Amino acid sequence: MSIEIETHRNVVAPEVSVRERYSKGARQREESLCCPVAYDRHLLEIIPDEILERDYGCGDPSRYVRPGDTVLDLGSGGGKLCYIAAQLVGRDGKVIGVDCNAEMLSLARRHQPTVAKRLGFDNVSFRSGMIQDLRLDLDLLEKHLAHHPVASRAGWLELRAVEDRLRAEHPMIAESSVDCVLSNCVLNLVRHGDREQLFGEVFRVLRRDGRAVISDIVCDEEVPAHLQRDPELWSGCISGAFREDRFLEAFEQAGFHGLEIVERQAEPWRVVEGIEFRSMTVMAHKGKLGPCLERKQGLIYRGPFSRVEDDDGHVFHRGRRTAVCDKTFHLLQREPYEELFEPIEPADVVPLDEALPFDCKRGALRDPSETRTGMVSTSREETGDCCGPACC
Repeated sequence: MSIEIETHRNVVAPEVSVRERYSKGARQREESLCCPVAYDRHLLEIIPDEILERDYGCGDPSRYVRPGDTVLDLGSGGGKLCYIAAQLVGRDGKVIGVDCNAEMLSLARRHQPTVAKRLGFDNVSFRSGMIQDLRLDLDLLEKHLAHHPVASRAGWLELRAVEDRLRAEHPMIAESSVDCVLSNCVLNLVRHGDREQLFGEVFRVLRRDGRAVISDIVCDEEVPAHLQRDPELWSGCISGAFREDRFLEAFEQAGFHGLEIVERQAEPWRVVEGIEFRSMTVMAHKGKLGPCLERKQGLIYRGPFSRVEDDDGHVFHRGRRTAVCDKTFHLLQREPYEELFEPIEPADVVPLDEALPFDCKRGALRDPSETRTGMVSTSREETGDCCGPACC
C-alpha cells in the first residue's frame, strides 16, 4: 500500500510560517511584526542601520543585563539586542545569539566586524539552533548532512542518532554556562508541544543564581483554536501568545523562583476578536536547588503586607521569627527579596555537615531561645531607673 503526502496551500505549519515571514523580514522592513519600543539611543549608535531597520521585538530586556555577564539571547534575529548587550556586559562579558533563521543570522554576522571595530572589542557570537533545543548546533548538523544526505528511512534513523551524539559531545550551549538569558518577542513563536522543553532548556543553561528576562506578547484570554490555526496570526505573534498567568506558570513549573512582572504594556498592542494582546517582560531567577537542612535559622518578614507566601509555600507573618531551612535562609536574602526579610542567625551555629533534614512544610516559628545572640538580659531592679531617651 502506498501513501501519498499532499501539501495543501492553505495548511501551513507554524514553524514554516515563522521561517518564511522572518526570512522576508530580514530582507525588508515589516511594520506589523513589532511593537514600538524605546531603547537607549546611546546604545544604538554603534549598530548599523540595516540591523535597526530589520529589528522586531516588543520590549527591552537588556535593561537587566549587568557588567561581566555571559548573556544568551534566544531568537537573536538581526543581532540588535546582542549588540546592545555587548556594550552593557563590557570587555569582560560575553554575548551569544541563537537563531534558526538563516537570513537573520546572515544579517547579524555580516555586521559583526563593523560593530566590534566601533566597540573596540569583539564579545559577540551567533549560533544556529532552535531555542527549544539549545544542545543541538544546526551548523554542525548541516556539515554532517553535506557529506551524508538523508534519502531513506535508514538515513533518517541514523540522523537521529547523529543529533543525539552532537547534543552530548558538542552541545551548542553548555549546562550552567550563562548568567542571563534574554528573549524579545520570540517564545510565542514556538509551537505548544515544545514549550515545556523550551523553558527547561532556559533553566538548564543558566548558572545557579542566574536569571531569565523575557519580553513577549501575552493575552488576557485563551486564544481559540481557529486563531491558532491561522499562520499569518501565528507568525505575527498573536496566535501563539501566552495567557498572562500561564506565562508566569511556565517559569514556575520549570523550577524558577522570584518571578516578577518588570514591565507590562498598559494599553493593548492589538485586539483580535475581543482578546487583548500586549507586551510583558518577566524576570525569573534560578537558585532554589539543594536539600532542606535544619541549622536553626530564622527570617522576619518586614512588611508591608500582614503575611506573604513564597514560591515553595512558606508563609511569613509580618514581624514573626519564622523557622526556615538553610537553603531558604540564604535564598531570601538575595535578589529579588533582599529588602523584605531580616535574617536571624542561630545562637549556636550548626555545622553544615551536621545539619539534619528540615521539614519546610511545617510552618513553625523559631523560639527566641534558639536565635538569641548570647547577651545576658538584665532586669529593671538591677539597672535602676531608665537612663533617658537615648536608651528607651
